[in-house]
Amino acid sequence: MSESEAKVLTTQARHAVNARTVIRAKSPLRISFVGGGTDLPHYYREHGGAVLSSTVNMYSHVTLTPREDHNISIRSLDFGQAAHFKVNEEPEFDGVLDLAKAAVRRMGTVVGAELDVYTQAPAGSGLGGSSAVTSAIIGALSEFTGVVMTPYEFAELNYRIEREDLGIGGGKQDQYATTFGGFNVLEFLSDRVIVTPLRVSPEVLNDLECHLMLCYTGKVRPKLGLIDKQVRLYMEGRQSTHDAMKRIHAMVFEMKEALLRGSLYEFGKLLHQAYENKRQMNPHASDRDIDALYQLALDNGAIGGKLCGAGGGGYLLLFVEAFRRNDVRQALENAGGEFTDFSFDDHGLQVWRSTCR
Repeated sequence: MSESEAKVLTTQARHAVNARTVIRAKSPLRISFVGGGTDLPHYYREHGGAVLSSTVNMYSHVTLTPREDHNISIRSLDFGQAAHFKVNEEPEFDGVLDLAKAAVRRMGTVVGAELDVYTQAPAGSGLGGSSAVTSAIIGALSEFTGVVMTPYEFAELNYRIEREDLGIGGGKQDQYATTFGGFNVLEFLSDRVIVTPLRVSPEVLNDLECHLMLCYTGKVRPKLGLIDKQVRLYMEGRQSTHDAMKRIHAMVFEMKEALLRGSLYEFGKLLHQAYENKRQMNPHASDRDIDALYQLALDNGAIGGKLCGAGGGGYLLLFVEAFRRNDVRQALENAGGEFTDFSFDDHGLQVWRSTCR
């Protein structure tokens, strides 16, 4: 048997297996504690950047079912959207499932497939859902096509799809957080990204979970161009923006040390400082209603907190003295907030096969 004949048989065998099984993938959402904004190129190419984050037990899910033709069918189970095109066609990027379309185009396949996608958080929630769903799609397609990549390559491809192929504004933290999973310090240099897992004791993580609350503010972040405004303020030389970004960058390592020492009260106070510096970095990200909700939390026992994501809405993370949790919950629920229970998750992108459709 020639080498070319063997390759053909191997490909046919893989497609035969694909025809009998479905491929599933899930990639976690993340909470970014401090450092957001320093993962943008205009900052980290000059100063380096860093983010402290952890993934949580909310996920983007993808199910890939092989087809026997050359059609690609993508369905969003969250929003009831659908997109269809052939494997040899250029998909139309019209705002409907563009991340999935771009991932299919990047990965490439000669065989058709159906992809069902859903995420356990609203769009624009500030928990990195877009990168998580792209990660899960890439993972499923990697298994389907037989393309092997390292976690760094997965994350970088995710970044290129979002930022380069589709021109979506943002930094690099989400793609690496969801791919690697767990508690990490993510460092952004001009030529590479360094992911450093933190060995936080189980006792400290359990205690931190007891003190953290995640409140949905009732808003989905609109397209306010917040990241573009933040970049513009920095490039214009606005001193308070520069000072706040440098402080946020330094706090990544201060919060890391507080976490590793188990100094959770210090961690909570730093979280409050991060909130204040984020508003100083980009005043456009401030929202009067959310600021009032945060102040209400402080008045009822919260020590610190932050608005997840770039600002303008989504989830509000709060660090609360454990015996005041009920006070904070009641006060914010009376003001329209909705709380979501969560726990930390050590896993990043996961991909598996199933015979159960």
